[in-house]
Amino acid sequence: MIRTQIQLEEKQYHTLKEMAAEYNVSMATLIRQSVELLIEKETKPSREELKQRALAVIGIAEDIEGATNLSENHDQYLDEIYGYFKKSPMTEEVENDTH
Repeated sequence: MIRTQIQLEEKQYHTLKEMAAEYNVSMATLIRQSVELLIEKETKPSREELKQRALAVIGIAEDIEGATNLSENHDQYLDEIYGYFKKSPMTEEVENDTH
């Protein structure tokens, strides 16, 4: 590990200190975990991983019973299969208006 120093706003410091006590871990552990989450969120998938994701989609429509409207509702079917897309209140309103 590399030792480093950071400066926190006073509110950040007190909140972090309370959380560390609540979870029974050090403030440094919480900061490392937070940095790791940010890195994971911001890291883009490799070209190979994107290729594998695209190839995984091939043939999935064969497993959907009654999927006669695949060209219109492909996002919905992909969502059902992968659970990848999260529905927002806006999406649900649009879906309710079309039914």
